[in-house]
Amino acid sequence: MKRFIQYSALALALAINGVAAAEQAPDFTLKALDGTNLRLAEQRGDIMLINFWASWCGPCIQEMPQLDKLAQKYQPLGVQVWGVNVESDSSAAKAYLNKVSVGFPILLDQDNAVSKAYQVEAMPTTVILDKDGQVRSVHRGYKPGVEKKYEEDIKGLLRE
Repeated sequence: MKRFIQYSALALALAINGVAAAEQAPDFTLKALDGTNLRLAEQRGDIMLINFWASWCGPCIQEMPQLDKLAQKYQPLGVQVWGVNVESDSSAAKAYLNKVSVGFPILLDQDNAVSKAYQVEAMPTTVILDKDGQVRSVHRGYKPGVEKKYEEDIKGLLRE
């Protein structure tokens, strides 16, 4: 019964955020700033935190160091953080990242095809996927402290 209540609560939370429970995440391949191509489907078996952001977005910039801390802490446990920059011209993102370095991959969604597939309507938007590539939570916007919710989501998925 406890498990049923947990899943019901999760389904309700995901529905409120506009994502059906256990919906398969759209696959994509994007070029990273380092020139490599990364494909989401090849990451099965890892928990994925995908953060859609832009350099003109103040909350995105504020959140970036917190995401880097999460990436460093949970990467050894099979959690990946990917930043997806949604700007058609990546020069401002590159300039920002030259000042504030992060250890996780930054991918370029210059034509916004991936952000459209994920129904990104607010900056930043963070999507957390389970090890099977299912969307488990979506967080729109950023306020200091929301990274604690990301961490709760990650810990819950690690326990599954």
